[in-house]
Amino acid sequence: MKVAFQGEAGAYSEQAVFNFFGQVGTRPCESFEAVFDAVVSKTCDSALIPIENSLAGSIHQNYDLLLRHNLQIVGEYFLRVQHCLISMPGVKKEDIRKAISHAQALGQCAAYLRSHAIKPEQVYDTAGSVKILKESGAIDVAAIASKRAAELYGMQILEEGIEDNPENYTRFLAIQSESMRPEGEAKTSIVFTLKNVPGSLFKATSVFALRDIDLTKIESRPLQGKPWEYLFYIDFIGAMHEDVTKRALDHLAEYAVMLRVLGSYPRFKR
Repeated sequence: MKVAFQGEAGAYSEQAVFNFFGQVGTRPCESFEAVFDAVVSKTCDSALIPIENSLAGSIHQNYDLLLRHNLQIVGEYFLRVQHCLISMPGVKKEDIRKAISHAQALGQCAAYLRSHAIKPEQVYDTAGSVKILKESGAIDVAAIASKRAAELYGMQILEEGIEDNPENYTRFLAIQSESMRPEGEAKTSIVFTLKNVPGSLFKATSVFALRDIDLTKIESRPLQGKPWEYLFYIDFIGAMHEDVTKRALDHLAEYAVMLRVLGSYPRFKR
């Protein structure tokens, strides 16, 4: 089995792949578009994409890509993100003047960097920042990335757990070409559009409330090509093979202009 992810070897996404799938083959991809293309083209059997972070919020690009491609969500995983300050071997922490990493990682360590008078500089990827640092050999620069990235590139960890908030989790979705029938407690993800009339969103969400279905996530995205119209993404507890879910979606179809099921999958237990 081969699983695609965005980033360099040692990225948090790769760690999530191993945690979720076990010891599988991985394919690093430069962009999220390349991740989806790897599954569509069957270069990879599956992929794991980040969809939201507990501190930074949703990754909107991946919501748009889910709609654009005919792939199914088959699982979810929550990764506890722990950032490390990584340097060339032999360097001391007091020598560090600049830290490089992905913008999101820098933002999650902003207070730590300010308290140590370290200037942040954005690069394309967390694990990529370790690769860049090793190639440069700079002794006054550190990278912010995972422990695994430091080990892969033979670099030194100056300090672990430098994120400002320990409640730092990223939710990942597993995607593949074929749907699955989940066992036990499940989630279903859908996307739909509505007519822009009074009460339309209330009526849409009421189909779940009437049946005591728990909504765990609702997200709106602009509908491309139609200014000021929106797509609504919803996650809820339940699976497509359950009668109560079928009735709720049949009811929703009465109001929705477009309705698509993105997948039913086992709910991850943290």
